[in-house]
Amino acid sequence: MQLTINGKSETLDVSTVLDVLKAKDIDPHVVAIELNSRMIEPEHIATTKVQDGDTLEFLFYMGGGTFCS
Repeated sequence: MQLTINGKSETLDVSTVLDVLKAKDIDPHVVAIELNSRMIEPEHIATTKVQDGDTLEFLFYMGGGTFCS
């Protein structure tokens, strides 16, 4: 199936958002997911189907940095 992931076209053999994460070796606990411009709630990633031509955006949680006052 052809998907666009973070702006790059990729071919993956997947059926759900969770399958995509597993194929990309991404921990579902460190990412927010947008499918075709809609945010996917974490509890729905295993049941949300992807289709040929879908667009996914992965937004990674980042720690660190400093606060200056």
